[in-house]
Amino acid sequence: MTLSRLAELSADPSASFVLIARDGADSVELLSGEVVDVDLLADIPLTIDGTPREVFALVPYRQVRERGFVAQDDGAPLRCIVVDEHLTLPTPALIDALPATPVPLQDAGFDIADEEYAAIVERVIADEIGRGEGANFVIRRDFTARIDVDDRTAALTWFRALLTHERGAYWTFAVFTPDHIAVGASPEAHVVARGGVVTMNPISGTFRHPAGGSTRETLVEFLSSTKETEELFMVVDEELKMMSAVCSDGGRITGPHLKEMSRLTHTEYMLRGRSKLDPRDILRETMFAPTVTGSPMQNACAVIRRHERQPRGYYSGVAALFTPNADGGHDLDAPILIRTVYVQGGALRVPVGATLVRHSDPLGEVSETHGKAAGVLGAIGAIDRDRAAEARSDADAPAAEVALADDPTIAALLSSRNSRLADFWLNPQGEDADGPFQGRTAVVVDAEDRFTTMLAHQLRHLGLDVTIAPWSDVTDAELDAADLVVAGPGPGDPRDTENPRIARMRAVVARRADAHRPLLAVCLSHQILSDRLGISLTPLDAPHQGLQKSVPVFGEDASIGFYNTFTARVAPGTTAVAGAEVSADAATGDVYALRGDSFASVQGHLESILSRDGIRTLKRLVSHAFA
Repeated sequence: MTLSRLAELSADPSASFVLIARDGADSVELLSGEVVDVDLLADIPLTIDGTPREVFALVPYRQVRERGFVAQDDGAPLRCIVVDEHLTLPTPALIDALPATPVPLQDAGFDIADEEYAAIVERVIADEIGRGEGANFVIRRDFTARIDVDDRTAALTWFRALLTHERGAYWTFAVFTPDHIAVGASPEAHVVARGGVVTMNPISGTFRHPAGGSTRETLVEFLSSTKETEELFMVVDEELKMMSAVCSDGGRITGPHLKEMSRLTHTEYMLRGRSKLDPRDILRETMFAPTVTGSPMQNACAVIRRHERQPRGYYSGVAALFTPNADGGHDLDAPILIRTVYVQGGALRVPVGATLVRHSDPLGEVSETHGKAAGVLGAIGAIDRDRAAEARSDADAPAAEVALADDPTIAALLSSRNSRLADFWLNPQGEDADGPFQGRTAVVVDAEDRFTTMLAHQLRHLGLDVTIAPWSDVTDAELDAADLVVAGPGPGDPRDTENPRIARMRAVVARRADAHRPLLAVCLSHQILSDRLGISLTPLDAPHQGLQKSVPVFGEDASIGFYNTFTARVAPGTTAVAGAEVSADAATGDVYALRGDSFASVQGHLESILSRDGIRTLKRLVSHAFA
């Protein structure tokens, strides 16, 4: 009966339905119902006439505008299927019933030529990362082709290929609506909310299996890469910003783990915290994954807007399933829309992106997009699959029942990564009832880097009553009323006084300093404070994006994470300037911290997972500001 129902739906061009195979399940879910397009996440119809409803939603990238971020508006709808029918299909029987004839591609190729894409990469590295606009950015291009087969038949054929050959995907799915069809195998659960627990799953680092499949030696080489490790840490930092915004306990890190798929292996962490928010609000505050946008998120969206030729459609958005639960609310399960094929009117499109960092090689990033596109096309059977990368015939392969992740050498390498991270985020934590600053208030001024959410969570842990205010909205009255003002980090050149955001942050720092009221300045604001004290500002020769350093902070060495392109710099050996104490690098004179009359500042991010001594150093600096 269930297979015949699928046949009925497939034959009806006006029918809307979804097929979902979840990781580890031996069946496929079939959801069908009426399509409803809405404008905002808050409009997703979780309740109709007082009755909770199950809803599947395709959330396009352009919804980031709900967070106040910029995006090209291509009109891609926030498309909901209000589920009337939810059936379960046995996977083997479904595979037998689905079409198997390969779908040939015509006029296949990238919409942007390799040399043009390489030039875009060079511009982003030089003009964006090199000028302090962020740590990393994902710039995409699309592989396109034509097909002669009916769209729905092609999508069902590709879904069958994914069920047959792909492994390790979080969701393998196919979405059918009258004018939007998508098929994919997403490796990454962006956000899940069940029973008051929110989970995020940052994945970064891509190991492409060599011929014969992955082995202990090849995987050890990949896991030993500093670049791959630091990229994962940067992604975790970015998603902890989101967790700190939606979870009362800020979020706890577990892992790292290996995500092993048929042709690729990734490294990942799990982040968990508790939240009472509506799942639509959780989804809004976590739009979208830094693995497909960049960091800091707000400026990443601006960089994407400047450098991508076409709007993103659903690429880097999410597929979200809202399911009624026993508590009268809804659970949320939302994987990222990557590794996905879109087909409409015989036109196929596979968006793929490369993560650009300070040491990216433009030709290497071109190759990255080729590899990702080939991986998707091979997985759906549109081109020959890389069977060599799936094979495991090497003599050194572990026993079939033992995964590489369980190999003692691999497990030790993964575990060793946590020795670099802050215990604060690895252990359960929340507000400290005995925090030293109980009864005092703080305003954290956000300069468009949501590290402020993590910073606010740490300040609450120390006992402060904290609010976060955007630079554009915070009033002088709010600043004057707070016991402590924390001038936050942000992208950009601290010397650019024509920039309204930089100008306002300069005014915030000046107002507190002139009033001799407690002030903590972080990263960008530390540079602004340094400039106010007459210390010169200069670009670093190589940006410190996601860099962990042990630096002197007023008599103690502290392990701190850095995300800066500019630095304040004094003559080596300088310990004081304009009435302020200076902690600086003995060789370069780069200023790591300042303290003076009712103020303290720090160049690094004490809230970062890379700051092993972050919470202790934060407590010291706040204590000085109050003293």
